[in-house]
Amino acid sequence: MQLSVIIPTMNEEESIGQVIDSVRQALPGWDYEILVVDTNSKDRTREIAMEKGAVVVEEPRRGYGRAYKTGFERAKGEVIATLDADCTYPAEEIPALYGMLMERDLEFITTNRFARLEKGSMTAKHRLGNLALTLMTNVLFGVRIRDSQSGMWVFRRSILDRLVISADGMPMSEEIKIEAFRKARSLEVPIAYRRRVGEVKLSSWKDGWMNMRFLFEKRFRRQR
Repeated sequence: MQLSVIIPTMNEEESIGQVIDSVRQALPGWDYEILVVDTNSKDRTREIAMEKGAVVVEEPRRGYGRAYKTGFERAKGEVIATLDADCTYPAEEIPALYGMLMERDLEFITTNRFARLEKGSMTAKHRLGNLALTLMTNVLFGVRIRDSQSGMWVFRRSILDRLVISADGMPMSEEIKIEAFRKARSLEVPIAYRRRVGEVKLSSWKDGWMNMRFLFEKRFRRQR
């Protein structure tokens, strides 16, 4: 199979149908699958995803990183693309990112949301927190990225065996970039980032502190 698109969900009935539709519109004629990894939604997220033709994988264990790990295990595509379920990421860019991956012989592409932020898509507090986390990621691990928290990636599934992904929660997003930029042929490219549809799930201070603490813990473990 050419491509697996993985979308983690938790109570995203307002937006998951739109996201799946946008993926299908972007990939006519492709050999691909859409995996919706659902972490115990209490609304109609799973039902809508199945009605739209996605493969729904139930993951009762909570956690952003846990959902992705489960999705990676189930994915059949040679290349994996990821999206959030809230309409913030441009699914129409998947073909171009896939083409860039192949043409440049890359292994991992991540995206920079700050390049083209839609008005109202990110609060000043979230933007400041993201910039602080990105700065610390670069300083602690010697990588050069502009957006350590972006959730849209396109990469070759074969590199997963080389990446050490320990985080089950939100820090998984920064960890996969740290690992990929240190161990694989990687690139960051600009994308548009849009206003989300549905309820915000992030807890700014709690998630921000958890991500910052994880960076220091990972760096300390790596040195040991």
